Amino acid sequence: MADLSQFDPNSVSLLSNNIFGLPTTEEDAKLVLLPVPWEVTVSYTHGTARGPEQIFKASHQVDLYDADVKDGWKCGFFMRDIDKQLLLRSDYLRKEAELYLKFLTEGGDISDNEFLKKTLVDVNTGTIAMNEWVYRHTKELLRNNKLVALVGGDHSTPLGFFKAIGEFKGEFGILQIDAHCDLREEYEGFQYSHASIMYNAIREVPQLSKLVQIGIRDYCEEELDFIRNSNGKVVTFFDKNIKTRQYEGDTWKMICDDIIATLPQQVYISFDIDGLDPKLCPHTGTPVAGGFETEQLYYLFRKVIESGRKLIGFDLNEVSTSHDEWDANVGARVLFKLCNLLVHSNKE
Repeated sequence: MADLSQFDPNSVSLLSNNIFGLPTTEEDAKLVLLPVPWEVTVSYTHGTARGPEQIFKASHQVDLYDADVKDGWKCGFFMRDIDKQLLLRSDYLRKEAELYLKFLTEGGDISDNEFLKKTLVDVNTGTIAMNEWVYRHTKELLRNNKLVALVGGDHSTPLGFFKAIGEFKGEFGILQIDAHCDLREEYEGFQYSHASIMYNAIREVPQLSKLVQIGIRDYCEEELDFIRNSNGKVVTFFDKNIKTRQYEGDTWKMICDDIIATLPQQVYISFDIDGLDPKLCPHTGTPVAGGFETEQLYYLFRKVIESGRKLIGFDLNEVSTSHDEWDANVGARVLFKLCNLLVHSNKE
């Protein structure tokens, strides 16, 4: 454990310290955050690749007192440095992908364009390499007995983490907070698109026994068919249905109890920030009207732990910082809550 005798949690955060202004090293930390600055396949606005570094900066404005998990920060939270080569690769492939997407949306036929056919290969090859990078780094951290969380980037980033944590922890379920299903077989020709992360997880992670989605409000018929044909492996609590139940008298506790009842013993939280009401994250990659307040989700997460289930990891994605600092501020506060709840759920 880090020596905290000279650290004042009530004072200003020092820029020389790590995430949330903590004087923690990776060796001392119980929880290590892996930043993944990647947004190659985003299909609307950009900026998520800079999410991790902007969340890091905003985190120094977060007070360390958490009424749910007092002194959780003392377990040690540490964020690794941004991998500059990964970020540069994301920027390069993103420019290629933009040309490809512009051609598609203008009605072009890729079969007649050798340059864009190569672009598609480059993007798909690049995302495979990113998945392998994430798998390698999260597996290393898990092997070193760290709790691990991932900070994106777009929502394509955690697939390698899903694979690593499945190998280490065995059977688990994903609680997905999202405006979108992310169940497309592929999107715009991109095999590992942000819109396909959960389809790929179900296809490639054998330990994933259940996917429980909440807040979904923007999806296609292909995804709806996938849910209906999943034999209960995918359970979706659509935003419209949640709101209807509340309008007709059901409490949020009742709805949370129903959500939790579908989850297995080990739970991984995959948090796309666009699952929130877009007033909280207006510049996320693909904002959709509707969604949750942060306190609604914090209540749900607490209830998951109180039910006796165990949080084994999480990712936080789609925090875009291309316009102003508001989204990073919200992202940093969501991240702090998730960090505290993860160490609390794994206390010895």
